Amino acid sequence: MTEEQKTESTEEDSQPLAEGTLLSHLVELRSRLLKVSAAVVVVFVALLPFSTRIFTLVSEPLRAVLPGGAMIATQVASPLLTPFKLTFFVALFIAMPIVLYQIWAFVAPGLYKKEKRFAIPLLASSIFLFYLGIAFAYFVVFPLMFRFFTAVAPEGVEVQTDISQFLDFITTIVFAFGIAFEVPVATVLVVWTGLTSPAKLSKARPYVFLGAFIMGMFLTPPDVISQTLLAVPVYLLFELGILMSKIFVNRDEETEEEPAAGD
Repeated sequence: MTEEQKTESTEEDSQPLAEGTLLSHLVELRSRLLKVSAAVVVVFVALLPFSTRIFTLVSEPLRAVLPGGAMIATQVASPLLTPFKLTFFVALFIAMPIVLYQIWAFVAPGLYKKEKRFAIPLLASSIFLFYLGIAFAYFVVFPLMFRFFTAVAPEGVEVQTDISQFLDFITTIVFAFGIAFEVPVATVLVVWTGLTSPAKLSKARPYVFLGAFIMGMFLTPPDVISQTLLAVPVYLLFELGILMSKIFVNRDEETEEEPAAGD
């Protein structure tokens, strides 16, 4: 390592962190929350004229397997309020990169440059994995799950789903898959903070596999298909998290050890 690189590394380690009073942190937090709210509201207002089309698109996997391809509304205001609420949730999901960025911007002043370089790939990965989880739920889980539910209906029972109950159901599933797909990021973070190591996580594979199915049991409807469709990706993403932690954390440790080796 050259003298210039040693100097840069020493400067990074000795870099003072941004400090502030409790009031300044609260003001900063308020500013970030206002920006998040503004982003969600702007996206929501832009999508509001298309609320009925959004509901038609989102409900397509269920309507495709319903008798007659139609849903029902059992409450007077449901035809108005349900597409309205769905549009808000869609706006929140679309604005998620801004939400995560504002969280990052609030935390970033308390990190060193080296930690910021490490956190930026994690931020990008978390956004990508969140949307990947939503896409997996919509294109894979919903068609299989709705087809299964309608197929097991007893003879003489016509499946007619209420639109408001449908909204509550799918928002829970989508949120569960979006969060579940963050497992690799969470795995890297717990290794990076020193709470565990890739070797210890590798030994915990049987427990994680069992825990994935238990989590699927709580977060999805009581059927084997949806539980398996959540548990298996979670476990595979856990394996990806172990691989990512070996790459990122080991590289980070090697960077720290280089100055000592050159002394």
